[in-house]
Amino acid sequence: MNILVIDDDIAVCTSLRLLLLQAGYEVHTSPSPEEALQWLRQHAPDLILMDMNFSIETSGREGLELLQKVRIFHPLVPIILITGWASISLAVEGIKKGASDFVSKPWDNETLLQSVNLLQSVKSNIQWAKINHDPSSSTRKELDQHFQLSGIVGEHASLMEMLSVSVRIAPSHATVMITGESGTGKEMVAEVIHLNSKRNCKPYVKVNLGGISESLFESEMFGHKKGAFTDAFSDRAGRFQMAEGGTIFLDEIAELSLSSQVKLLRVLQEHTYEALGESKPIKADVRVICATNRDLAAMVRAGTFREDLYYRINLIHIHVPALRQRVTDIPLLARSFILQTCNANQLPIKQLTKEAVSYLKTQAFPGNIRELKNLMQRSVLMANGIEIGRDDLERYTENVSAMPTSNKTVGLATLDVMEKNTIIKTMELYKGNVTRVARALGLSRGALYRRFEKHQIPYEH
Repeated sequence: MNILVIDDDIAVCTSLRLLLLQAGYEVHTSPSPEEALQWLRQHAPDLILMDMNFSIETSGREGLELLQKVRIFHPLVPIILITGWASISLAVEGIKKGASDFVSKPWDNETLLQSVNLLQSVKSNIQWAKINHDPSSSTRKELDQHFQLSGIVGEHASLMEMLSVSVRIAPSHATVMITGESGTGKEMVAEVIHLNSKRNCKPYVKVNLGGISESLFESEMFGHKKGAFTDAFSDRAGRFQMAEGGTIFLDEIAELSLSSQVKLLRVLQEHTYEALGESKPIKADVRVICATNRDLAAMVRAGTFREDLYYRINLIHIHVPALRQRVTDIPLLARSFILQTCNANQLPIKQLTKEAVSYLKTQAFPGNIRELKNLMQRSVLMANGIEIGRDDLERYTENVSAMPTSNKTVGLATLDVMEKNTIIKTMELYKGNVTRVARALGLSRGALYRRFEKHQIPYEH
């Protein structure tokens, strides 16, 4: 692997050269943007380490200009920005313009090498996949033969493209962000990445961040030592320790409070964490996969999600298509859910009529695959005979959309309706005191405000 180092400080170039040579890389150094561009016109490095300041002024603008020029010659080469003066916001701007990562001076040798190795592993694994078996050109049958797809059903082009990207990047150690509407199967995609990675023999730990209050975040994620706080009667391993060597799946990452986001960012940047009550840093060898059904970019603009964390977790982005975007997969999914339900309940296998299939294809399914699965389960258990007709589906679909929301029938309400009603009643109980409401519901104030917006519940700031 050939690495280009661009820095006007001879000591920095020498230090990085020695570090990278010892790690087995070939290294070329350039002390100025002009010399670097001249070299890049004739050579193609595998990775570039680049300073952002080349004059007395420390705005970092010289580095951003050089970054844009480098991208003209080598649009796909990974670039790591390295600087001691530029702010985090400037480094983030560099990532927006095409850089892959950033490291601050003075750097930690091990952290820097991890970043170099990570970017190289992403590149080499994608190249390996194309040479040995290119998933993007495979049929669904071929994907099933070469990869573990965790029971994901379907063969629509949008699904195939998503699965192809997932298995292609799986062998790398790169952080992955999975987006998509609620009920589309983001958790199953994360499992596909883990099962096809080099970590598949190590733990796969799933964490629903929306269910962890701000006060418990550190203890849950990083663990604690006996006596660290009042109820800490014994040592406890955190989720990162449980996932050591494997993969941690952080679902609903948009629900994290800003203070918790800072603590997660440190793990991603430094690959270390500290258990509560312990001052010694613990190294984290964990692949991080995050998921959300919210628009994180919009949250960054609104100031409710940290921009630097956004770019850390968004190294590779995978979007899971909504069910309405893969209508041809609906019959396959429906029959799969019918088969599962019949087998689980020891019932004769039921069939969908042609009219029932046509009806399913016309439905919007705002709850996506989860909603379709629930509908099929109800239809199997409640429909008479061995056929499920359109009338059966209409009857049970109407029951779903017309669910009552009173307290007497709260057991039949959707989770969103139940959540909204609970928040409203708690607001009434505490006379609109947001702090007390958040404490009673086990939420941070930030998470409660996000639910106010989600359910359009009026509140006073």
